[in-house]
This record gives sequence, structure tokens and C-alpha cells, in this order.
Amino acid sequence: MDERAGRLLLRAYHAAGYAALPLVPAFLGWRTRRGKEDPLRRGERFGRPSLARPRGRLVWIHAASVGETNAVMPLVARIVDEGVGVLFTTVTLTGAKTAMGKLPKGAFHQYAPLDIGACIDRFLDNWRPDLALFVESELWPATMGRLVRAKIPQVLVNARLSERSFARWEKLGETARLLFGPVTLCLAQSEADGARYHRLGVEKVTVTGNLKFDVPPPFADPRTVAAFEPLLAGRDVWVAASTHEGEEEVIAAAHRVLRHRRRGLLTIIVPRHPGRGPEVAAALAARGFAVALRSRDEPIRPETDIYLADTLGELGLFYRLAPIAFLGGSLVPHGGQNPIEPVRLDTAILHGPHVHNFAEVYAALDRTGRAETVRNSEGLATVLDALFSDPTAMRRRATKAAEALAAFSGALDATMRALLPYLRPIAIASGLDAHRGGGG
Repeated sequence: MDERAGRLLLRAYHAAGYAALPLVPAFLGWRTRRGKEDPLRRGERFGRPSLARPRGRLVWIHAASVGETNAVMPLVARIVDEGVGVLFTTVTLTGAKTAMGKLPKGAFHQYAPLDIGACIDRFLDNWRPDLALFVESELWPATMGRLVRAKIPQVLVNARLSERSFARWEKLGETARLLFGPVTLCLAQSEADGARYHRLGVEKVTVTGNLKFDVPPPFADPRTVAAFEPLLAGRDVWVAASTHEGEEEVIAAAHRVLRHRRRGLLTIIVPRHPGRGPEVAAALAARGFAVALRSRDEPIRPETDIYLADTLGELGLFYRLAPIAFLGGSLVPHGGQNPIEPVRLDTAILHGPHVHNFAEVYAALDRTGRAETVRNSEGLATVLDALFSDPTAMRRRATKAAEALAAFSGALDATMRALLPYLRPIAIASGLDAHRGGGG
């Protein structure tokens, strides 16, 4: 595809967005009914603000959902410490809830505008950011083009691009280069990610590492931990974290096999999407399991087989209660969930074969024997039985996992060093605005 064809394709994309505008309210209404949009803040998706713009200069940081939000929060704090305000956007409700619970003073949340020119223009006209940072692989053609037109530098932070996504972009030929060429800077998670972005047209690429390695362990209220501990005393407990559809059946089958060998076994399942909780609980109960649902405050009883923790932001609690964690999204071809949080809490790690989202991390853990791959319910039950039978080996595996990941830290400092040439002028200008009484 040559440049002329590439420009025509981009124009067609923009035109399709405008043509779809009359249908967007119905689409957002459908998403609202499914619990995927905030009905009170739907205007933000059209670029209409629900907050007054603060005085001073702003950096716009966009992250899709919970994982990206957690990863970038320490960076948000560093940027605010430089004297720059942060407008933080997400797409999902769960991402918004996570952000609003963690954003430091000097940062605030809005939902991201739809990738339609009119919505983005309204958003940019109101907030007037001086710099835009996009986390991981949040790549939206209309948004990228509007930033170029507004002469707002755009930086890809903690950037990753899978082989599959790269192949899709590469097929677009010159269209991809027209989009990626104007990107100011790409701060990539790995050499492979950086090489893919460079091949798509980004000229300035720096490998800074994965910010998720520098995130502190997830929080858990010590009082809640203490309240749970007596309920679990004397029981073998493990957690299946961030599970996806199709995985709970495998986990439940492993529990069925294992409970005959290990009386009192308790399996904690934390679905990746908490809204699936009642549906999963009903399916497991129909198979004869005694299930307690956290969202309904159902207690853990001696006869409880499975505790379904269908709440948001509590993985820190369950990683502290269970010495073994199976990381979901890996028995199905989703790509695996982030293993760094449980590793930081000295939890032994199990996972399925589909871990391409964190391939380098899992490779380091597997290579050193700190984590183990399971492929089905029988394999999962066998490994769990072996670990429960040898608590010393289980603890040794958990502590060694933290050592295996030590070499990956330092991404936060590297990212800040790369961003400072862009942030310092904004901070200086913001200070001058405050001195003059302007910038509002």
C-alpha cells in the first residue's frame, strides 16, 4: 500500500467515525446495560468534561484498564512531584475505579473520548494537554492524528506490541507508517517490542523495561487479613487469580480430584471480570460444589469448597492468604495475567501454556524452576498436591521467584529519565503561569 492509499484509508476511518455518531448513543446505552459504561458520566465519552479544568499545564496519561492503571500509578506520582498536573483517562469502569482510588493529589480522572474526530476535538479543546502519554498498546488512529494536528507530542509508555498485533499493523503498510511516524518517543518494555514499533515507523525508541516490575505489592487491609485467617486455619488453600471464561471449569475439576486427597481443601477463585461472579457461582453449584460468593457476603464455612471472590481490587488480600497462586488467562489463549504481584508476596506460581502477554517474565520464572506450567485439571491437581505435601519446597519456590525477577526492576527510573526532557519545560511553564496568575 503506497502513501496515497494509506491516506485514503485513514480518511475512510475518520469518515466512518463521523457516520457512526448518530448510532453512538444507542451503542453506549447497550454497553451501559451490560455494566460497561458509567451512565452518570457518559458525556465524557463524547469529550464533554464533568470537571472544571484546573489551572496550570497538564499531561494527559491514558491507560485502558486495571492492569495498565496499576502499572503506571508510580509514574503518575513522579510526574505530579515534578509540578505538573495529570489528566488520567481510562476506558473501563474497573480502570476508573482503580484510578480514582489511587491517583495522587494533582491528578484527576476522566473517561477517554471515543476515537471519533468530533469527540477528540472537544476533549482536546477543553483540556489543552501539553503532552500525551499512552500506556502499553493503546493505539487509536483518530486520536493519534488529532494530536499531530494539535501539535501535542505523544509518547508511548511501557509500550508493548505482540507479534500478532504487529502483523496486523504491518499489513496496513503505509497507513501504519503515517500513524506511527509522528510518534515523538516510544519507551518500550523489551528489545523485541521496541524493534516492532521501529519497523512500524517510530523513529525514536528507547527500551526502559516493564513498569509492572516496579509496582509495590498490592494493598490489603491488615484487619481484613486477620479476620480471614481463623476461617482458613488448618486448611490447604490456593487461589486461582484473574480467571477467564473456560478456566473455572478446569479449576473446579482439579479441586474435585484433589479434595479426596486433601480434606478441607479450599479453592479461592477471583474472576478477571467480577460481574461474572454470580454466573460462575451458579454453574459451580450446579456441579455439586459448595460455593460462597464474596459479593453477597456469604461466609466461608468448613464445608465450603470454593470461595468466589467476585470483587475488585482484593487480590492483595487473597495472595496473602494463599501460598499458591494459579494465574488465569493462561489456560485459554488470552495471553496470561501479570505474575509480578503474587511473586512480590512470596506466592508460588502456576500457570497455563498461553502466557505471551508476559512471555519474558514467565520464561525467567519457569527457567529457574520458580513457576510451573500446567495444561489441564489433572496436571493442576498433581502439582498442587505435590506442593501442599512439601511446605518447605513450596516456600523455597516462592522466595526464589522474587530473586528471579530482581533483574527486571528499574523501569520506573529509566522511564522518568527519558521523560524529563519533555516534562521539565512543562513544569517551568506551569510555574510561570502560576506566577502570572494565568494558565487556567
